[in-house]
Amino acid sequence: MTSASQVGIVLDRVSKWYGEVMALNEVSAEFGPGVTGLLGPNGAGKSTLIKVLCGMLRPNLGRVLVNGKAPFNRAGVMRDVGLCPEQDAFYPNVSAWSALTYLTRLQGFSAKDARTGARRALERVGLEDDLGRSVGGYSKGMRQRFKLAQALAHDPNVIVLDEPLNGLDPPGRRTFAELIRELGAEGRCVLVSSHILHEVESVARRIVVLNFGRVLADGTSRELRREMPEFPLTVRLTTPTPAQLAAHVIEIEGARRVEHIDGGLEVLTTQPQEFFDAVTTLVTNGEVVIHAVTPMDEDLEAVFRYLTQ
Repeated sequence: MTSASQVGIVLDRVSKWYGEVMALNEVSAEFGPGVTGLLGPNGAGKSTLIKVLCGMLRPNLGRVLVNGKAPFNRAGVMRDVGLCPEQDAFYPNVSAWSALTYLTRLQGFSAKDARTGARRALERVGLEDDLGRSVGGYSKGMRQRFKLAQALAHDPNVIVLDEPLNGLDPPGRRTFAELIRELGAEGRCVLVSSHILHEVESVARRIVVLNFGRVLADGTSRELRREMPEFPLTVRLTTPTPAQLAAHVIEIEGARRVEHIDGGLEVLTTQPQEFFDAVTTLVTNGEVVIHAVTPMDEDLEAVFRYLTQ
């Protein structure tokens, strides 16, 4: 049994190359209990990183630990890891329950325990009414849910999800996202890899940005944004007196553009923290009335655009 303190993944200066192509370049990161988003464009190195930490590839340099142990070619370590791959790979003419029972038995479970685990996982992902159907007859969204079920059937404490929301309709994405958050809340280490920005932000509080095989940033989207003061931030100020407020705002250091909009102003600032402090002082002193202060591009998409430009 893995102790709570060991649950998770450690990458220590991990490098992996294919010939002259450097897929991972001294990647260091730790992923503990909870949901972490691994964000990067296609070709950033995400798939290679997943294969390394799931024991499918050995890094050329550096150290990888999963629950405190090196994963490469070690079935015992991988019994505590659930992988939901991006690609489909099924037995098309076999029922979901039979296929998942077989896959779970490969993890060393008895026939009885494998059947129980398979049923439990299929029910958890919402396939309880379709577990007797062949996987080949499933829709794209159902196949995505089946892949998550096979990652959960052996009750792992580390779960790696590669583009898990692909092919799901909006209600399905919402349900899937809720389930991912639940898994993290249970104390499992959940790593969600995606190139879709809002998907990562919807499930993960912590975000690791990977590009060209390197970690560019690590933190919440708000924390990442605060680490980049040189990049401008657009702020919407809701006020009943925009002209009066504009006269004050243009005097704030770092305010580069002030525009009137319905209900107030939009301001572009290169010094966000100083700007927020100055606006707070204006309101506290009773010089202006502001009903709301809303950062307009403090989301993950803005962060990713800034980091990779």
